[in-house]
Amino acid sequence: MPSTTILLDRLLAAGMEVVTVEPVTGGVAAVAGIATRRDAPPVFVKAFADTPADGVFRTEAEGLAALRDLGGVPTPEVLRADRGLLVLSVLHPRPHSEVFWERLAHLLADMHLTTTHPRFGWHHDNWLGRRRQVNTWQDDGHTFFAEHRLLRWLGEPRVEAALDAEDRAALERLCHRLPDLLPDRPACLTHGDLWTQNILATADGRPALIDPAVSYLWAEVDLAHVWSTSPPPEARRFFEVYADRTALDDGWRDRMPIVQLRQHLAVLAQFDDDWGAADQIRAVLAPFRTRS
Repeated sequence: MPSTTILLDRLLAAGMEVVTVEPVTGGVAAVAGIATRRDAPPVFVKAFADTPADGVFRTEAEGLAALRDLGGVPTPEVLRADRGLLVLSVLHPRPHSEVFWERLAHLLADMHLTTTHPRFGWHHDNWLGRRRQVNTWQDDGHTFFAEHRLLRWLGEPRVEAALDAEDRAALERLCHRLPDLLPDRPACLTHGDLWTQNILATADGRPALIDPAVSYLWAEVDLAHVWSTSPPPEARRFFEVYADRTALDDGWRDRMPIVQLRQHLAVLAQFDDDWGAADQIRAVLAPFRTRS
């Protein structure tokens, strides 16, 4: 069934008067579109081809509210969030300008600096794509990241099929050494899925974010995601401004591949086409393999 038909059927079943739905590209887990309504502004709508686990869209809506209310980050207005459908106000494509990315750097730095938390996790589990994101509270960030952001993925069927026993053993060795590899930093509110497709703009050109998987974690989780997902040339100043605002040490770039392991594992777990995630995982794990 075409994605627009799925979305139109869900909207009509929800009692919304919709004229047409135009597909939107960019997402990889769900189908999405812009719905034209009678006598009302258009809306962004998202659904899954099948019915997702209960709470997927509810926790996404909660994450958008957290980014806005706790982090001061513009997000779309949530118009409906139920088991089968998420309806949001429409945002705009981000402009191709360095000024936009500089504003995003200040916005993200402000959120990370002003939302520190004594523990790592979230009030409950939420979702990263179609998989549960485990957010059980931990006092130690290295333990939390190892258990709930890296090792958590080893039981997924696609991960088991792609990584051999030595790959898994290397990941466990890396996790054991995390306190030596990543600095001990405080937890703060993180978007959690901040690849470049989730960065849009408001009508007046301010940066706005969508599709979060929020938790209190290291700020570098968000930084690594932007760094690793083909930011455009005009994003060059983003990293400079963010590093200056947050007093990042000079070694932050070297840490990005390790921090981004979580996302590569999540991609590997969910999609037949992993877009090179398995190869990137093995490259990061190479120094942690046993040598004969």
